[in-house]
Amino acid sequence: MLKIVPDPPHHTPQTLEDILIQLSEYLLCAQTVSQHAVLLHSQAPQQMLSLAAVHEIEHARELVEVALSRVQAVH
Repeated sequence: MLKIVPDPPHHTPQTLEDILIQLSEYLLCAQTVSQHAVLLHSQAPQQMLSLAAVHEIEHARELVEVALSRVQAVH
């Protein structure tokens, strides 16, 4: 069977800075998906859960950015 999408490269992050950058990218993707879920769910219970997810992801991204700036300041 042919694969439509190739496997991603098996690059494991080497430094703390690489890990934080990759984490920031994953959180950005999760934030985008959550924001779209808010738009799709017009009913209150589902929309509130999606908004809560967006809120938590935004705060996680802020923490990652602070940690990344501290790591970059050391170097």
